[in-house]
Amino acid sequence: MSGFRAIYSREMLSLWVTPLAWVLLVVFLLLQGGIFYNIVRHFSNLADLSLDSGPLQAYFGQQSVLMSMTLLLLCPALSMRLFAEERRSGTIETLLTAPVSALGAVMGKYLATLSTYVVIWLPTLLYAVVLRDTGAVDWGALAASYVGVFAVGASYLALGLLMSTLTKSQLIAMMLTVLVQFGIFVLGIGEYVFDPGVLRDVCAYVSLAGQMEEFSKGIVDSRRLVFNGSVAVVALFLAVRVVDSWRTEG
Repeated sequence: MSGFRAIYSREMLSLWVTPLAWVLLVVFLLLQGGIFYNIVRHFSNLADLSLDSGPLQAYFGQQSVLMSMTLLLLCPALSMRLFAEERRSGTIETLLTAPVSALGAVMGKYLATLSTYVVIWLPTLLYAVVLRDTGAVDWGALAASYVGVFAVGASYLALGLLMSTLTKSQLIAMMLTVLVQFGIFVLGIGEYVFDPGVLRDVCAYVSLAGQMEEFSKGIVDSRRLVFNGSVAVVALFLAVRVVDSWRTEG
């Protein structure tokens, strides 16, 4: 995986020196802050506040549809430029002639984007700090919720990177990623539509809402992690093959 460290450093610098990561961070925190504020206001009007159905469980679980939709938009916005911008600007030629393997280039860009994704989510830990004096924080469930956020984000960012290798347009890359993610999201809704059976089980297995609901309750199902990990590995493998093909054509 030659050249990985150089690509990782270059991509992190590119993300945080340009306005992209900062704009996404500000918009994300404003949106999530609004969602969390409204959830806390709702729970403040309830007589009893339990660990099983507290604000943090509602924020990460099915009740927070906007949080799920944010995931569907944040990952494409972060990943759309990874290879599409390189191809549009022509700098991909420099990358292909450098002593960097296709695997090193793909993993360097992917892990830089995944690191940025984690950094964007870090400030939301303050929500737990705000609520800790209320006694309504289940730290185990909170940790599981962040495992879910990381796992889903890792798979979606890998899909976004793959889509970015297929076009020279950032906008098209973003739209393709959104379409694929939305397709998975819609398939997951089948969990609540189909009768019990194989089809319903498949839909439940890929359901974003179902995943986040389980994670928000502190349930870390290894099948969910395997699914997200498999999506990420397959997407990254295909991306490496695409990048390799550019070098062969050149």
